[in-house]
Amino acid sequence: MIFGILDRYILKKYLQSFFFTVLIFTMIAVAIDFADKVDSFISEPCTKEEIIFDYILKFIIHINSLLWPLFMLISVIFFTSRLANNSEVISILNAGVSYRRFLRPYLVGAGIISGVLLLANHTIVPKGNRTRIDFEQTYVWKNQDQGKKEDIHMFISPDTKIYIQNYNQRDSFASQVKIEKYEGNVITYILNAKKMKWMGPPGNWQLSGYVGRVIDGEREYLNVGLRKKLDTLINLTPNDFVQFLNAKEQMTTNELKAAIAKQKQRGLGTPKKFEVEILRRTAEPFSIIILTLIGVAVSSRKIRGGMGLHLAMGISLGAMFVFLSKFSTTFAFNSGFSAILGVWLPNIVFFVIAVILTMRAQK
Repeated sequence: MIFGILDRYILKKYLQSFFFTVLIFTMIAVAIDFADKVDSFISEPCTKEEIIFDYILKFIIHINSLLWPLFMLISVIFFTSRLANNSEVISILNAGVSYRRFLRPYLVGAGIISGVLLLANHTIVPKGNRTRIDFEQTYVWKNQDQGKKEDIHMFISPDTKIYIQNYNQRDSFASQVKIEKYEGNVITYILNAKKMKWMGPPGNWQLSGYVGRVIDGEREYLNVGLRKKLDTLINLTPNDFVQFLNAKEQMTTNELKAAIAKQKQRGLGTPKKFEVEILRRTAEPFSIIILTLIGVAVSSRKIRGGMGLHLAMGISLGAMFVFLSKFSTTFAFNSGFSAILGVWLPNIVFFVIAVILTMRAQK
């Protein structure tokens, strides 16, 4: 593919406008977020280095990963509308350049930005979120976690199941614990304990008020320690009960896949929020290409009202895309709707819109 003067000119304008848009909106977002949290920064014992490098820098990465598709749409409409108002688009098309050929540098630029966002979504952004959210949980939002704390059933190994009636996160105490071991479909061992206390990694727990039953056919053997304590290793940690509200944002894609495999092994099924998060990280970069096609088709025609009307149309389409994206993702997460269809539905709908607008664009 020969990349000529026209391609370099449009690609340069494309990238310049995009990064200028990113800079402006990032500064606005940081200013608003800082104003919202400045009281916590002053009252809590956090240093300037922590605020800048652990929070603000990571917040910039986070907000850009969410809004790059919208920034891309605004920047494409901004500079393409200027080309149209200056009659540059008409001159390019009248010179014999086809509309498809005119789109090529746009698609190259969109491909570059999409590739960067795809890589960042799966690796860089989650690692940054881990530092940012840890800072927020330490200095801004305290005790903002949730988890399963009552009537907990899970497999801790392929042949061992645990039941816990109540779990207290604050002191890592579990009460009314029952552990069952199986051989095939037959129970071979049952351990009941009044309390179970976390003693530290890798999986040290202390049982108190316990009764163990070994079942061998029709015979049973008891091991009673109602007033004793038993130290034992169990493939379980406090993190298996309680997860932070945005745990999925802090995990790389490989870590999410490992968490899904672990949940399946414990008989808890596939955590849909993890599945949706992995799909979202791949779907969003592709939306940049789709919104680029829409932005060019909307703004390449010279119309009365100029850039203002183009921007109004583009921002309206962008708002519709964001709304549909959030609605379909939430719907997929909270219902029996297919996760992959829920995440990719906005891209499918707006790809159809992009095709229609491209076919009707000024040729």
